[in-house]
Amino acid sequence: MRKNAVIQALLTAGLIASAPLASAANLVFCSEGSPAGFDPGLYTTGTDFDAAAETVFNRLTQFERGGTQVEPGLAESWEVSDDGLIYTFKLRPGVKFHTTEYFKPSREFNADDVLFTFNRMLNKDDPFRKAYPTEFPYFTDMGMDNNIAKIEKLDEHTVRFTLNTVDAAFIQNMAMSFASIHSAEYAAQLLKAGKAADINQKPIGTGPFVFSRYQKDAQIRYKGNKEYWNPDDVKIDNLIFAINTDPSVRMQKLRAGECHVSVFPRPADLENLKKDPKLQMPEQAGFNVGYLAYNTEHKPLDKLEVRQALDMAINKPAIINAVYQGAGQVAVNGMPPTQWSYDDTIEDTPYNPEKAKELLKAAGVKEGTEITLWAMPVQRPYNPNAKLMAEMLQADWAKVGIKARIVSYEWGEYNKRAKAGEHDTLLIGWTGDNGDPDNWLAVLYGCDAIGGNNYSRLCNKEFDALIKKAKAINDQEERTVLYKQAQHLLKADVQNTPIAHSTVYQPMSTRVKDFKISPFGLNSFYGVSIGN
Repeated sequence: MRKNAVIQALLTAGLIASAPLASAANLVFCSEGSPAGFDPGLYTTGTDFDAAAETVFNRLTQFERGGTQVEPGLAESWEVSDDGLIYTFKLRPGVKFHTTEYFKPSREFNADDVLFTFNRMLNKDDPFRKAYPTEFPYFTDMGMDNNIAKIEKLDEHTVRFTLNTVDAAFIQNMAMSFASIHSAEYAAQLLKAGKAADINQKPIGTGPFVFSRYQKDAQIRYKGNKEYWNPDDVKIDNLIFAINTDPSVRMQKLRAGECHVSVFPRPADLENLKKDPKLQMPEQAGFNVGYLAYNTEHKPLDKLEVRQALDMAINKPAIINAVYQGAGQVAVNGMPPTQWSYDDTIEDTPYNPEKAKELLKAAGVKEGTEITLWAMPVQRPYNPNAKLMAEMLQADWAKVGIKARIVSYEWGEYNKRAKAGEHDTLLIGWTGDNGDPDNWLAVLYGCDAIGGNNYSRLCNKEFDALIKKAKAINDQEERTVLYKQAQHLLKADVQNTPIAHSTVYQPMSTRVKDFKISPFGLNSFYGVSIGN
């Protein structure tokens, strides 16, 4: 009876198209937002990666489920030269690209697909990129566009990358979502038809799930890949993303059995969810940071003393209590304490509104000066309620004479406009992608990341030199020394105010088996099954 009730609920919600699916293994994931597209290299958010990189695509290397260790993916093995500059990947034979109504592959995955994927990111004159002009923020934020000297096809199943300088995190980077491998044959078909942009709307990959259809703000449907190279990973026949931006609606659907896994419960809902016998609630310390970025290209935020004033005017403990409700801790630094090389000797600036007023007056900032304060429209792992946080910041700054006008946009538009530097101050955050400090310090705060994820748009040459030097060293102790020096410079610049590290909760039905919480904030369904 219980199973029939769930099927009926799914039929009513329009998530299962017809009765024949009733005997199939169907899993419904209540997700938090619509993806901006399905081409992982173009994006930087978990919402986009969940919808494509974790379903449709694979990468040369991959992270173990629920962990940070790298294991073989589309590359069975790899060798690194003694000087650390040449990586030779042996590709996995027998891997098939998806067959859909819009593409029928004539060959299996090979070196040509790797070359197409990375040459498109490397070369702005690549024919496909010229036909569909795009940017690749992760790739450029990490300086890979400058560091990869060349990519060569040695044979059908061997590819060689040559770097200009040592990149200690290169293998980890190859496992990140942006490095998802596309079909060169499919790209050629699109190019010939004059439909290059379809690569972002009708994805083709080698992953465990085959894209079926997408209805914006409603649902995404996938079918289990029956020809997947690792068949044990595909235990779901139909995977459905039910898109619900309202956290209360997501939790209602979860408790009603209309979805099986959900994300980002409100802190106020945690206790009731934990008491529900039909649910399980795994949790872990978040590998994340929620922060406020100051656009240093906008006056008066270009002045250090103004940023210092706004920083010390923020009552962080009050925000932690109200917004995170016990599911977070105050952030001091630009990355979480669980990241190796974190410098725990750095102390936070004490809350001091009176001194903030003095600094603003000395900087010539008049009382009543207005700035914009951007707040995310969706929940994120690092911020369960950006609207409430913005309102509390607004109240804090009002006490020191700054008038903050809260601004928001649809999530995709929010990211696009923020990267263009339209904001004055911005609530944003980050969940680590690969377990390496470079993924925080370079991607969020480095000079190469301006126009990408460096929302403060500040380039400190001394800081940048330290993190680039650290990235080019393989010895972890030596890297740690340099990263700790860089963290002190980052704190002194006040280009951001770190606010919180959240605890991650993943509510799901007790029917869901072997789901692993990703330390990188992603939702992966390969290896997951659904029981009765």
